[in-house]
Amino acid sequence: MNLEQKKAVVADLRARSESAQAAVLTDYRGLTVDEMTALRAQLRDNGVFFQVVKNNLVKRAVEGTDLEPLTEHLKGPTALALAEDPVAAAKVLSEFSKSHADLEIRVGVLNGKALDATEIDSLAQLPSRHELLTQLAVALNAPATKLARSLNEVPARFARSLAAVRDQKGEAA
Repeated sequence: MNLEQKKAVVADLRARSESAQAAVLTDYRGLTVDEMTALRAQLRDNGVFFQVVKNNLVKRAVEGTDLEPLTEHLKGPTALALAEDPVAAAKVLSEFSKSHADLEIRVGVLNGKALDATEIDSLAQLPSRHELLTQLAVALNAPATKLARSLNEVPARFARSLAAVRDQKGEAA
């Protein structure tokens, strides 16, 4: 890479790191090309940026951002995952590392706080953003649904009472 290309990579990483809520550093040594392609596809499907980048470029890109705690862990071949949804990145990387022992989760950063691999695994156990929004929608919808059922029950009960009176009078006649 020439100097201009390096500057472009640093600028791109800085823009992505400023919008990301979480970042995870992984050691990918030992993964095959097909495994890396599968991992990238899963991460991309979940809205996670994942790239193998030189450590010096990552250091320059995250300097002065919430992701600065990553710099002390940049040693050896490193792949960087940046995500707006921290749970999505943690879930995909954690699940992939369980089935592929060569993928090692080194460290993560969430809102400026460094997380080790066990904390990232704990983060992966949380419900995703989509699941949380669904639960919230159901919780907000429940009172309205109960009110509608209650209001609908009054005329339904009245109709059943009229039918019972009609049936009673029909038997008596």
